[in-house]
Amino acid sequence: MENHSIEGAELNMHEEMRRAFSLLSGKWKLEILWLLHQRLHRFGELRRAIPGITQHMLTAQLRELEADGLVTRTVFAEVPPRVEYAITDKALGLGPTIAALMAWWEEYGDTVPRRAPGSGRKPG
Repeated sequence: MENHSIEGAELNMHEEMRRAFSLLSGKWKLEILWLLHQRLHRFGELRRAIPGITQHMLTAQLRELEADGLVTRTVFAEVPPRVEYAITDKALGLGPTIAALMAWWEEYGDTVPRRAPGSGRKPG
């Protein structure tokens, strides 16, 4: 990739794309974002919706997404406590990217070989 200049500052697009990819990297982040794009979810709902994810991994991925400003976490002062997760406006900006991935899958998904499930995941 070329370096591009923005208002006198040197911008290395390769480094910038690495930063962008790191926001979404992780085995479960895109799936979590896709689910939250549909509606807000409670923690247990997310865990049930993603076969094979552990409680620890879901917590870690949600914390990273929250720290990066892609997910909000709302805690309600109830007994037992209720926690809801929602997608942020920043993450909604990924909508065209997700739509493009869905369109790609509709066209080419049948050509992708099915793999044996790993780490407890069930085939989709």
